[in-house]
Amino acid sequence: MARKAWLILHGKQALNDEVREAVKARRDEGWELAVRLTWEGGDAARLVSEALAASVPIIIAGGGDGTLREVAEALAQTGGDASLVLLPLGTANDFASAAAVPLIPAQALALLDQEPTTIDLGEVAGQLFLNMATGGFGSKITANTSEDLKKMLGGAAYLLTGLTRFSEVHAAFGRFNGPDFSWEGEFLALGIGNGRQAGGGHVLCPDARVNDGLLDICIVPAPQDAVGTLGTLLSGGILGLESVSVSARLPWVEVDAAEGLDLNLDGEPLEGKQLRFAVRPAALRVHLPPDSPLLQA
Repeated sequence: MARKAWLILHGKQALNDEVREAVKARRDEGWELAVRLTWEGGDAARLVSEALAASVPIIIAGGGDGTLREVAEALAQTGGDASLVLLPLGTANDFASAAAVPLIPAQALALLDQEPTTIDLGEVAGQLFLNMATGGFGSKITANTSEDLKKMLGGAAYLLTGLTRFSEVHAAFGRFNGPDFSWEGEFLALGIGNGRQAGGGHVLCPDARVNDGLLDICIVPAPQDAVGTLGTLLSGGILGLESVSVSARLPWVEVDAAEGLDLNLDGEPLEGKQLRFAVRPAALRVHLPPDSPLLQA
């Protein structure tokens, strides 16, 4: 394999000294590594197309979960042969953390030397997602957490925002149908995962795998003690959450929410009343650690 790659880097990270040093180190080791910056919406897809046209064998996505999703989606949609390396530089880094991708740039770029493995992606309303679609109260927390607070507190900013917004808690009604699965009722939070966690480390789908051809579904019904249940969710209490949630592993699921549903798709907002989520098996080749918890043996 040619030691050649493009790094598609979020524009906010242009002055990141740690990234600059990591890139230089890989160049000193013989890698031909070009850097391209994003500035506005659509740049990631355009740069992926340019990389494929230049026959670049490896594309590196440098940024937060949203940037990783944009690059992964563009690469999968074009059907190119290039593989993907993840350089997590966001606040939450939910997919990378669950996949055991190092958060230190130099260590993340070491995955250039690792053979890629084929993984699935999730799909809804014509969009692909790498990690998870979340809905309900949890997605509002993510959407309403300020950039300044995230810079100050990191992933804890999501928890703090959630604790200050309990007065806004209200349930949504939905119907969920999939192969041998049906559930309807009021729910507080929803996670449909290819990965395991969202919102800065809140684990909704602890058994998710990215190469099993399935999506993991987690529905948190609305009990009388809504605040207590959300407290469990926000504090990362996996065992407590499992005791109150409805879970399934499905190749697809249809969601019908008459009042509409606000979703967060790896950082991208999505609204809809009738949505069909499906897995796109073996959609992408990604350089992950061989012992990644998200890989099925």
